[in-house]
Amino acid sequence: MIHRLHEDTPQQPIGSGWGHDTEAAEVLDGVDLAGCDAIVTGGYSGLGLETVRALADAGARVVVPARRPAHARTVLAEAGLGSVEVRAMDLGDQQSVKAFARGYVDSGRSLDILVNNAAIMACPETRVGPGWEAQFATNHLGHFTLTNGLWPALADGGARVVSLSSTGHKRSGIHFDDPQFTHGYDKWEAYGQAKTANSLFAVELDRLGRDHGVRAFAVNPGGIMTGLQRHLAREEMVAAGWMDESGTLRQGFKTPKQGAATSVWAATSAELDGKGGVYCEDCDIARPTDPESPLARFVGVDAHAVDSESARKLWELSAKLTRVNALG
Repeated sequence: MIHRLHEDTPQQPIGSGWGHDTEAAEVLDGVDLAGCDAIVTGGYSGLGLETVRALADAGARVVVPARRPAHARTVLAEAGLGSVEVRAMDLGDQQSVKAFARGYVDSGRSLDILVNNAAIMACPETRVGPGWEAQFATNHLGHFTLTNGLWPALADGGARVVSLSSTGHKRSGIHFDDPQFTHGYDKWEAYGQAKTANSLFAVELDRLGRDHGVRAFAVNPGGIMTGLQRHLAREEMVAAGWMDESGTLRQGFKTPKQGAATSVWAATSAELDGKGGVYCEDCDIARPTDPESPLARFVGVDAHAVDSESARKLWELSAKLTRVNALG
């Protein structure tokens, strides 16, 4: 079946041939990204670093926005990626995000790939900006403003936008009545809301952007032990079944190179030409969650995370909060 730009893409696997253990470099083996421009948030640690490595090794020019630019440059240089450009940006600071986007657009460059990778997880209650809950503000609203600010460059390049979600989306839909958790904070509910927001953002961005050649995908990278877990004590991770008492990870966890593979696949694969607005995992489009499956907590996408009406409602809320809406 040929998917024209105006058609919705089915939330069903396409048989990519890749899988759980595929690494990012495998996805890009033989792919030439010379002349392509990419931005990867959080591109100097964990999944982001491996995403940057894979894209840069394939020839892409990569920019990494960083809250601590000097630290990012040091990490990238030590990783053999000293040619990657680093520019200052704090996702939790809307003015910082707008300044980065404005600077990029003003440079006259187009943008072929935007990977909204950076995130915080299960942090103690923290407020940023005008009192926004930090996980929603950083993981979603920061990337919402960034993508809208970069819109002229994205549309010029007919870009792909990859939004990092996770199985955390299964913990919570959007709390439209209280998205900032002003009436009681739960760190996992807040994380779940943010990850659902990342998926819904891709759904609505794809709907709004497809006529401009911009396609968007939500990605579940899988379970990977990175700096994302910095707010969690080992005891909590043991209780969750992520590791045993000795710190050995449970079967099914991925390496960072494996975790970056789905992001890279969504950003570059020719198999996805003319497609978008779907949630991907293990280098393929994911199936809808089977609630009867014993793996329902870990596999597939829940309906609330790809619901088109919720996606439009979230976009409207985000535009109101940030006062940014390049596609409105």
